[in-house]
Amino acid sequence: MSGDTPFRVVLVKPSKYGRDGFVERFRRGFMPNSSLHHLRSMVPARLGGRALTVSAIDEYTQTDLRYLERLRPESCDLLALVGVQSHQMHRALDLSALARANGVPHCVIGGPHCMTCDTAEVHGRGVSFALAEAELAWPQVLADALAGELRPVYGGQRWQEDLRPPVQLPPAPDELRRYLIPMLGLYPARGCPFDCSFCSVVKIAGKKVRSQPVETTLRSLFAARAAGVRLVMFTSDNFNKYAEARPLLEAMIEAGLRLPFFVQCDVQLVRDEALVALLARAGCAQVFVGVESFSRSVLKSVRKHQNHPSRYADLIRLCHAYGVTTHFSNILGFPEQDEADILDHLRRLQEMRPFMASFYVLTPIPGTDQYDAFLADGLIEERNLDRFDATCSVWRHPHLAGPRLEHLLAHAYREFYSVPDVLAKIFGPRWNAPWYVHALGLGYAGFARLAARRGLHPMAGGFWRVALDSDRDYRLLRRAVFGMDRLSLPDSL
Repeated sequence: MSGDTPFRVVLVKPSKYGRDGFVERFRRGFMPNSSLHHLRSMVPARLGGRALTVSAIDEYTQTDLRYLERLRPESCDLLALVGVQSHQMHRALDLSALARANGVPHCVIGGPHCMTCDTAEVHGRGVSFALAEAELAWPQVLADALAGELRPVYGGQRWQEDLRPPVQLPPAPDELRRYLIPMLGLYPARGCPFDCSFCSVVKIAGKKVRSQPVETTLRSLFAARAAGVRLVMFTSDNFNKYAEARPLLEAMIEAGLRLPFFVQCDVQLVRDEALVALLARAGCAQVFVGVESFSRSVLKSVRKHQNHPSRYADLIRLCHAYGVTTHFSNILGFPEQDEADILDHLRRLQEMRPFMASFYVLTPIPGTDQYDAFLADGLIEERNLDRFDATCSVWRHPHLAGPRLEHLLAHAYREFYSVPDVLAKIFGPRWNAPWYVHALGLGYAGFARLAARRGLHPMAGGFWRVALDSDRDYRLLRRAVFGMDRLSLPDSL
């Protein structure tokens, strides 16, 4: 092909197949995908004397199928499936099978599943797999695609020592309109110093917390604000363990950025009131915390030693005193729990009254230490990776049947987001957030109750689900390209 013809890169964040087989997609997205635009920003304007163009598609927010027309050779020279988790792996394979059947010359799949699980079952079928962080694999993928042939696997070292990413390009206006509030996700740091057995973060990003330059994050934030972004999610897993957290917040204050943001922190934030105060001054609207359980023995059993339930209420009081709302994430169905334990957990959570809460079923995520242990013990009963999304019961619980555990998950949402609770939040303290961010939090309460009543998980991806295509539409393609109907449960790398 002529060097004057742009080399066209299409990035897709794949969705997943729901319980009914239909692809999960929504009229308005709830949370942006950080990896999609991060990778988009890493595509240079020119490489090897050839111009490159790039488009990014978050499949969760696509409400018609026109975007699939881009997976053709006249529109796409390289298709990359981005940030693929285990429950999205079948969808990623199907999209790459569709592209290959259409004649797209190059396809690559990357993300947590490929980095932590053995994917050899589908190697050598015309689709490549990236087993490392994007900064280590992506430049070589681009160079090889331009040269005319991809390697079957890109890997070796799993993550880089130092983060030096480019300034992140913000989404285009039409992409921002696909979310309830124009949002962007950013990773100022990666890695987690803890070692929870159920979590894949340390397998994906390592135990060393690595920071990108503050100036890079700051410039990304200003570009986002100029593009119309009105809410930022810092998706680094432990913002309070990020060495440059204070310099970044101080720079945001000094620059007068005034862009509301969410952060993820661990419970040890309760020890650092000065950081909470700084977060509030910089515009933090909410702190997301994985509390998971109120039982210290349960937490120790999964190596979450950093959580002390006796401090949960203190953390809520501290954050709320500065107008920063709290979002507590909870896992239901640890092996030690029975139904009474789960109901007691819910009661204690309601008494503490974090501003928001989310609930998930304990799921042995492929690639984690917990998954390896459960698989070795013969506890995993579900064979379809689509169900490993923390909303379905996939293993044999000693005290609770799967349907009962899933019923308790829906019950937790309905009970936590009660009408009295929502009214108290409306007329409660003044929060450190613009009205539209606060309204989103209050509106989510009603949505969570409605979703739970309909058997959907409120955090599935967005609002107003749209059913268009299903796994039935791709089974023959999957079989033709990859020679199988469904992936086997993988071994961990």
